[in-house]
Parts: sequence; C-alpha cells; structure tokens
Amino acid sequence: MKSLTSLQHLSDQAILSILEQADGTEFPDFANRMAANVFLEPSTRTRCSFEMAEMNLGMRSLSIDEAGSSLQKGETLYDTVKTLEAIGVSAVIIRSKEKAFYNELQDVHIPIINAGDGSGDHPTQSLLDLLTIKQEFGSFRSLQIVISGDIRHSRIASANASVLKRLGAEVWFSGPQEWMPDGITPISADEGCRQADVWMSLRTQLERHDAMEPVFPNYLEQFGLTPERAERFKPHTILMHPGPVNRGVELHTSLVEAPFSRIFKQMANGVKVRQAVLAEVLKTKEEKRYEKAV
Repeated sequence: MKSLTSLQHLSDQAILSILEQADGTEFPDFANRMAANVFLEPSTRTRCSFEMAEMNLGMRSLSIDEAGSSLQKGETLYDTVKTLEAIGVSAVIIRSKEKAFYNELQDVHIPIINAGDGSGDHPTQSLLDLLTIKQEFGSFRSLQIVISGDIRHSRIASANASVLKRLGAEVWFSGPQEWMPDGITPISADEGCRQADVWMSLRTQLERHDAMEPVFPNYLEQFGLTPERAERFKPHTILMHPGPVNRGVELHTSLVEAPFSRIFKQMANGVKVRQAVLAEVLKTKEEKRYEKAV
C-alpha cells in the first residue's frame, strides 16, 4: 500500500489484513523515519492519535497547520508537500477542508495518508470503526448498523456505509430527511434503536451547513439517542461515535460512558489502526526502494 486516501482503493482482504495487524502485530522500529502531520482543519482525536502512533513506532514528527505555514502566503498544498518530501520527510498525513485534496498530489513520491478531506472520506476513522465492531462481533456479516445524524455532510457516514456493506453488514440511516443524501429515506430513531446491533451517532456538521439549512432546536428528542430510546437496544447492541461528541445534542450525556458505549474504545483503536497504516505504507516504500536498488 503506497498511500491511503480512501478504502475504496483497497480490496476487502487488504482491509481485513490491516485490522488484523492493528489488533496484535508487533511493529518494527522506524526510528530513522520522519512523519509530517499537516492539519488544515481542527482536530483532537485524529491528530493526537497519529502523533501517538508515530511515537509508538519510534518515529519523529513535524506538525504543520495552515496559520503557521506558507499556505497562508498562497503556496499550494502540492508545493508544501513537495517541500516536505525534499527535506526528507518519510510520510505525510493531511487533513483538509478540500474534498479529494490528494488528487493534486499525484507527482509526490512519499506516502500520503488522508486524515479527512472535507465531507469526502476519512479512511483511518473507518478502519478504527471497523476494528471496534470486529472486536465486538468477530464478523460483519448480517450485522444491522444504524448511522444516525447529519448524513449528508458527514465524511464518516458515506465511507463507513460503503465498506460495511462490502463486508456483509446491512446499513440504515436515521435523522432529519433534510440532512439525507438524495434518494435516501431515513428510518425513525425509535425504529433504528429496536433493530440496531451497532448505533453510530454523528455530530451535526454545522461548519458545512449553509444559511438556508433547517435547524432543529429539539434535535435530541426528535432524532437523537435518549436514555428512553437506548432501553430499546438489544442486549448486545453497542453505541459508537467518531467524535467530537456534542453531549445533549445527538445523544444524552449519560450515554457517552454507558456500559454499552464503545466511544472511548474507538479512540484507543485509533492509535492501533494508525500504527498499522503507517507501518504498511513505510514498509511498501522501503520495498520499492530496495527493488530500485537491485
């Protein structure tokens, strides 16, 4: 795997292999490697877990944000990444508000890892979600997954739905009709709670809404996960959320750390998954370098 920009570019077997590595592999030491974390949108979980993964692998890292970089002076993302390549960076992790930003980086020769591209994709988040589900159920076959919230603006919803269906799960959407992609009719929160094996709440992406989009002041009562709705869960149902959680909005604050919540386990799995992805792209880079030398 040269880079990771979307799970759509990986086979089912490649995805499952990354999950297996993340959940038990001893990784080699990458003490002579440098990662650059280029975060052009705010982030806590993704940025910190990449930094922790890099430290666990023995790597050194650079952190770059838009305010402190030449992007503020008009430099393109391509030239920023080519600069990092030129000074010896081994891999670049990028979060951007621009969907599919990686398309302009075709002539970059170091691994690119997509840490979130606008409302497009977030492959390492999808992988950590998959790992959390796999640890719980062992398989994805026939699981009922309900993704609830701001579906249309979420990079998590579309990416997760696609890969979960590929792996055999059934996926349902719940939330306001106005926040659904064209052609999608949501199920009610009450119905979703009854059938879900996994309930995945999403944050409302207000920063991606335009001024004409509706606001739901009683969102939690109308569409969110309340304690009353959670009582309809099956005994084995788990609650997930990619974060950040807006307590009291998409789910009641008492449920964030409920016994069936796996929200903080997802965060821990983020470090495992990002270690596995970094190790895989760096290994591929080394293999290609060896092939050229031979």
